Amino acid sequence: MGNLVLVRHGQSQWNLENRFTGWVDVPITEQGAAEAVRAGRALRGVAFDRAFTSELKRAQQTLDIILKETEKTGIPVERSQALNERHYGDLQGLNKAETAKKYGDAQVHLWRRSFDVKPPNGESLKDTAARTLPYFREKILPAAAAGPGVLVSAHGNSLRAIVMGLENLAPEDILKVEIGTGRPIIYEIGPQGQVLKKTVESLV
Repeated sequence: MGNLVLVRHGQSQWNLENRFTGWVDVPITEQGAAEAVRAGRALRGVAFDRAFTSELKRAQQTLDIILKETEKTGIPVERSQALNERHYGDLQGLNKAETAKKYGDAQVHLWRRSFDVKPPNGESLKDTAARTLPYFREKILPAAAAGPGVLVSAHGNSLRAIVMGLENLAPEDILKVEIGTGRPIIYEIGPQGQVLKKTVESLV
């Protein structure tokens, strides 16, 4: 039995600029760094001895700050593309408001909030889950179940996929789930990989 801590990276430069980011490797902002500091402080009393993150610097920078704040900079860290954000294809780099003007609000909403509709040359949430969940079930969940715990610093949609699998949510339900930047979600995981308890940290 152990802890599984999920943290979406702190605000990135393109979050600030309201752009579709996807796999573009942009850094976190000063606000994003501050969010990571608060997350780290909230996690000081939470047991974990291993961490996983994506291949993108915004998740890695967030993880580095959290590990510094929790005095766990020496724990093993594994990086994987499986935890990368959803790939937004031709939309990457475009301002969301400008994209809505070009393609229409309804089309952009469909690309952003449907489960299985892909943006041009990009991934749907279904595609993201198809690469994230096997890695999560093979590597991360068993490590969390063995204890004392695991920290995952990743992205809104890769974390949505994990939450969907953990909580057995239907596609229409996971689309309603919002994962805030730098706000830890802590699951207590039983020995068979089952969720015993869920806590969303309130940050000060």
